[in-house]
Amino acid sequence: MSQDTINTTADNRPHDGDPNAPVLEVENLHVEFRTRDGVAKAVTGVTFDLLPGETLAILGESGSGKSVTAQAIMGILDTPPGFVTQGSVRFRGVDIQALPEKERRRYRGEKIAMIFQDALSSLNPVYSVGYQIGEMFRVHRGASRADAKTKAIELMDRVHIPAARQRVNDYPHQFSGGMRQRIMIAIALSLDPDIIIADEPTTALDVTVQAQVMQLLADLQAESKMGLILITHDLGVVADVADKISVMYAGRLIEQARSLDLYSNPAHPYTERLLAAIPRVDMKGQELYTIKGIPPNLTDIPAGCAFHPRCPYAQSICSEKTPPLEVVPGDRRSACHFWKEVLDGSLQIR
Repeated sequence: MSQDTINTTADNRPHDGDPNAPVLEVENLHVEFRTRDGVAKAVTGVTFDLLPGETLAILGESGSGKSVTAQAIMGILDTPPGFVTQGSVRFRGVDIQALPEKERRRYRGEKIAMIFQDALSSLNPVYSVGYQIGEMFRVHRGASRADAKTKAIELMDRVHIPAARQRVNDYPHQFSGGMRQRIMIAIALSLDPDIIIADEPTTALDVTVQAQVMQLLADLQAESKMGLILITHDLGVVADVADKISVMYAGRLIEQARSLDLYSNPAHPYTERLLAAIPRVDMKGQELYTIKGIPPNLTDIPAGCAFHPRCPYAQSICSEKTPPLEVVPGDRRSACHFWKEVLDGSLQIR
C-alpha cells in the first residue's frame, strides 16, 4: 500500500464502482469545544482513510481526541459546545459533512455504525435487548414488531449469544459485560454497514473476554468485508488485528504506519514511550515504565510539539516549532523534528 493510499483525497462524486477506492476519507478535520474556560481544540487537522475490509486502529491516551474524531465522523457531537470547524468526511466520495441532517441520517447506522464504550451505559435499562436491536429494523426498514424481533434473534445468534430465542426479552442488566458488548455489536451490525467504528470495545472486560470480543469483530469483518476503525488506548489489544495505526496526541495525529512497522520500529518518541509501557512477560518482577507528566490541557496546548514537556529527547526547537506530519521512509508518517534519529535509535535522553 502506497503513501498515496493512506492520504487519498476525493471529489464529491461517489466512486462505488471502484473496489480499491477508500470507503472512508477524513481530511483536515478540526473540532473544538467552546467552554467557559476557553476553546478546547480537541481535534486538529486529522487526515486518514480506510479501505474496504481494512482495520485502522486509532491509539492514544485519554483526552487525545480519538472518541471526538469518531463522533465527528458519525455526526453525533453535542453542538454546542462541540463544533466541526473545518475539514471533510467522505463516504465513498460523498462529503457527508456537507449534507443536510435529514440526508446524513441515511448514512448513520446504515453505512457507518458505531459500537460505543461502556455497553451498560449505552443500552437503555428499561427496554429488552431484543427491542433495542429490533429498533434498527423498525425505524430504518419499517419492519413490524414481530419481524424486528425475529431479526434481533438472528443477530444475537450471529454474535454468539447463547439461547438467543429464550433471552431476546431479557434486559441489559441480566447479561454479563461480555454479552452486553456482543449486544452492542449486534446493534451496529443490524443494517450491514460498510464501516463500523468501535470505540474502546473491550473497556472493563477481563483479558479472556477481550480476546473473544476482538475475535468476534475479526470474524464478522472477514465475513462481510466491512471496514473497521478501532479506537483504543491499549496497544496490546490491536497488535494482532490492525492493518495500519494512527497515533494521536493532544488532538493531532503524530504518527501513521502499518501495524508491523510501528510495533517493530516507531518513528515518534510518544509512540516509542507507549510501546515501552506495555507489560511484557520477560519483565516479570520489574517496575512498569510510565510516561512522565500528563497530557496537556486542550485549552492551553504548549507551543511547538505538544509532547515536548514529557519527551525525554526534547530540544529547544521542539518548544518553538510545531513539527508537520511528514512522509518518512517505509510508507509511514511522523510528526517529529528528529524522526530520523528516533528510527535509527541515535537520540540521547536529556
